[in-house]
Amino acid sequence: MTSGPWLVVGLGNPGPTYAHTRHNVGFWAVDDLADRLGASFALASRHSAAVTTATVPPAPGVDAIKLVLVKPTTYMNESGRAVRSVAAFHKIDPSRVIAIHDEIDLEPGRLRVKFGGGDNGHNGLKSMRAHLGTGEFTRVRVGIGRPAGRQSAADWVLAKLKPADADAMRVDAAVAADAVESFVRSGLDITQNRYNK
Repeated sequence: MTSGPWLVVGLGNPGPTYAHTRHNVGFWAVDDLADRLGASFALASRHSAAVTTATVPPAPGVDAIKLVLVKPTTYMNESGRAVRSVAAFHKIDPSRVIAIHDEIDLEPGRLRVKFGGGDNGHNGLKSMRAHLGTGEFTRVRVGIGRPAGRQSAADWVLAKLKPADADAMRVDAAVAADAVESFVRSGLDITQNRYNK
């Protein structure tokens, strides 16, 4: 694995219509990271994204770590365009890209960190794989569960959350941010042991 900064992309859809939906938990997680690390997003139209850089402070035995945080301003199915552009600008290899995204096959409150794999029908991951030319990047999968009854998956992920559900998802987004910090400091195995429950 190469060295240098990490690119952390939160997957979501832009605009107020989608701000409080399950599909935007990736945005919430990178917002949390930016807040806790004292960084502020700025629109980078050349990259079709809101971008900021942040530093994870040093810890015993671990140097400070630079993060490039990204929220694409395209819709979900074009997210890879922004990721590829920012990665190329900062000379970041796909192996140092971390995508935070909603995962319908995990129950709410559950999280999985993994490296590589397919897109499992997730349009944001599908776009990233297409534009990066590989699926060999890290995923932080935040559980949102499946809809009850006959509601379609698309309606489920894009439905506005009830206040209690939104509060719970903000907690899940914060845990995803914790997992990113653990991963860049301690590596995949330790982070999976901590968070893949």
